[in-house]
Amino acid sequence: MKNLQIETKNTTKLKSFSKILKDKKFLISCYEEMLNDIGKENLISLLKLDKSGAFDIQDDNLSDDKIIQSFGIYFQMINLIEENAANQHRRYIENNKGICKIRGSWGETLKQWKKQEISEEKMIEIISSTHLIPVLTAHPTEAKRITVIELHRELYLLLVKNENSTYAITEKKILRKKIINILERWWRTGEIYLEKPDLSSERDNVVHYLSTIFPLIIETSDLKLRYSWLEMGFDKNKLKQIENYPIYNFGSWVGGDRDGHPFVTAEITRNTLQIHREKSLNLIHEKLLKLVSKTSLSSIINHTPITLTKAIKEKLDMLGERAKKVIDRNPYEPWRQYVSLIILKLSNTKSQAFSDSKYYYKSSKELQKDLKILRKTLLEIGANNIVEDLLFPIERTVQCFGFHLAKLDIRQNSAYYEKALTQILKKSSLKNYDFSNWNEQTRVSFLAKELKSLAPISDITVSYGKEADDVLDYFRVLRRHINLYGSNGIGSLIVSMTRSLSDLLVVYLFMRETQLLNTKLSVVPLLETIDDLENGEKILNKFLSFPITIARQKLVSNSQEIMIGYSDSNKDGGVLASKWNLYKAEKNLAKIGEKYNVKIFFFHGRGGTISRGGGKYHRFIESMPVDSVNGKLKLTIQGESIAQQFGNLLTGTYNMEMLASGMAKHSMSFAKTKNIKVNNETLEWLTNKSITHYQNLINDKDFIEFYSQVTPIDVLEHSKIGSRPARRTGQRSLADLRSIPWVFSWNLSRFALTGWYGVGKSLKELRENDNNKFEGLKESVSNWSFLKFFLIQTETNLILANPKIMEMYAELITDNKIKNKFMKLILEDYNEGLKNIEYLLGNKIEKRRKGQFNNLKLREKELIILHKYHIKYIKKWRSIKNLNTKEAQKILMKLLFITNALSGGLKSTG
Repeated sequence: MKNLQIETKNTTKLKSFSKILKDKKFLISCYEEMLNDIGKENLISLLKLDKSGAFDIQDDNLSDDKIIQSFGIYFQMINLIEENAANQHRRYIENNKGICKIRGSWGETLKQWKKQEISEEKMIEIISSTHLIPVLTAHPTEAKRITVIELHRELYLLLVKNENSTYAITEKKILRKKIINILERWWRTGEIYLEKPDLSSERDNVVHYLSTIFPLIIETSDLKLRYSWLEMGFDKNKLKQIENYPIYNFGSWVGGDRDGHPFVTAEITRNTLQIHREKSLNLIHEKLLKLVSKTSLSSIINHTPITLTKAIKEKLDMLGERAKKVIDRNPYEPWRQYVSLIILKLSNTKSQAFSDSKYYYKSSKELQKDLKILRKTLLEIGANNIVEDLLFPIERTVQCFGFHLAKLDIRQNSAYYEKALTQILKKSSLKNYDFSNWNEQTRVSFLAKELKSLAPISDITVSYGKEADDVLDYFRVLRRHINLYGSNGIGSLIVSMTRSLSDLLVVYLFMRETQLLNTKLSVVPLLETIDDLENGEKILNKFLSFPITIARQKLVSNSQEIMIGYSDSNKDGGVLASKWNLYKAEKNLAKIGEKYNVKIFFFHGRGGTISRGGGKYHRFIESMPVDSVNGKLKLTIQGESIAQQFGNLLTGTYNMEMLASGMAKHSMSFAKTKNIKVNNETLEWLTNKSITHYQNLINDKDFIEFYSQVTPIDVLEHSKIGSRPARRTGQRSLADLRSIPWVFSWNLSRFALTGWYGVGKSLKELRENDNNKFEGLKESVSNWSFLKFFLIQTETNLILANPKIMEMYAELITDNKIKNKFMKLILEDYNEGLKNIEYLLGNKIEKRRKGQFNNLKLREKELIILHKYHIKYIKKWRSIKNLNTKEAQKILMKLLFITNALSGGLKSTG
């Protein structure tokens, strides 16, 4: 049966791959024609290389820059073709097998619930309590400009149009010419930032997605849910109201995340909060203007409900003379009059010119009430379709984006807060003022005593030092924003590297200093390293039992957010240790919440790559421990992942659907995981072994030398990608290096080591030492989602890795002893990983992973050439003593172009 399922899957994938090849042939022919038109016909031969990728990179007849550029565009075209094929594949499944057969979809979830005989009322209860919060962040892996992302979008839409079989020959020719024209614009524009992007450009990018892309994705996602519900034969009236849909809110870190980011000032935070508000109000205003033009319902034809007449009169009384002029424009059109009055009040809100609150909306909840009256009166006259078509999307926009667009999280490192407090204590004449060097007991005693008082220890007229002034300044910005607009636009106060209770209490102290303790702001621990994840229970236990935390529970809705980091735990102990400790932490921390009757919800600090928590959303949620979602989920969408996962409407809708339906399904999970005790023991044993292997590697005295030479980490540290520095403090150590360039550098040199090292040897040892437990692991793959997801992800990284290309980069190492020592260890683990995971998952890897092998097949020969260029210019760059010279900068720019092209080809960076 299992083999039959694999064969059926592979047949469907084969059809999808055939489409990819067909589209590739068409698009490459357009690309060749464009190159010919602009006099670059000598590059066309590059697109027709044989499978070996045989090509002399020393050939002077071709410009290196143009070769790199041509491959960069080629990879992005292949990515667009594959994205279109994936969307068409889902359409094919829906049309031929039904909507419930699409993995991760609402159709699949609803079908499963129907089989379990769950009532429609219970389904609605779970769906409406599903609260999803994607948080957009800017990280140093996204080098593409918005202009180029928009070019990609244009090309994608034309590619879709080209599938229209009804077009005449002339129309097809016109379409082809448009594609060629776009390719020329793309060629002449360039893919990446030539200067390091600043915070404002990163913020513009995030705000663009929040205000332009995500409102459309939500609207389409809601339609997918509605029609999946109808497909199951359920009562259509149960999904008429916005109250019965999942809650989507958004967050952002750009302008609020200051951990190791010196450019995120208090002023940047103030401006960002204001920009978010303006964009959100504009978004709602534009939608209401479209609505008012369409609400032309006549009171002569339709009965005017008393509720509507009363609401119009109330608005007239409040808004004065201007309101009368507004409604006089549309006599006998009461619904249009009412919407016009709402628009007037919203315009007053935007202008901020009125001191009397009756003239403007104090919050989006007031607007929601007005829209609810509009809905009620339309339903009263039976205008159900008008409500569904015109009003529903606006109500959802207000519900999801409010007047703030996204909640801006404020993240800072615990060490920074320590230093800030030390500076304040020093000027307050405390003899033992060095808070950073106090032990934990002394810290907690001092903070507990201090927090009993309402009197501040800081003075607004005094400068205490860089860190203290900075913290007080941005906390005061938050206070001023809350005074003006409320706290909805501000997310959590996240403490990076939370190691102890005092790390969180220090934030309470700064909140006390700036009158923020009585607000809805939540203090959130970020548990990043393996030690922190293991200590999380103790920290949370103490924090939830602390008097101020207890006193503030009503303010934070009797809940506690906990952020868990995927990156540092991976860098700290390897991929297995990271995943297993995250899994255990989620289970244990959820239990602590139950103890204090506090609802725990997790903020998953995922990256784009598997090493940093990436992967298919439905599998990600399925792999979580039972009861760890609790109806609310927050997760980061980082760097290039924003464009990859949400830049296209259909792709973005599917990803949103996977997240929301996966959460709903997890919240109503009746499946009990089997063999947990055996698996826990086995996973614990494997984890300990993998940590030993991994840490033996990274703690070797020669490892930094090996890593520095075999990967382009030195290039990344100098590259103009992202506004944030690659290192937190500038020290040259693994501990100081950010996780993103750590993963990025290994992936670019095709080791992908962060996604698999330590697993292969650990599995080998288990098989040799206790084959019964190894076989038990194999049996539990089918009924333990966590294990299956982990093995699939690890195998994915092993496929991405390439021993031949690893060896090419290893030639950069000057000491053969160091090279041979580490390459032997790495390749042994690589081979054992492939062999043992293949056995545990069953069936040959080539049969199970045809999709990934086909993806690489479309790229590998071009990737090999780019890797050769990469190595060539790394050597040149490293041979220059003074990296500030024009020559060095010129080579660095070439390396940046290669990095961008490789990222597109691998579809996986940091």
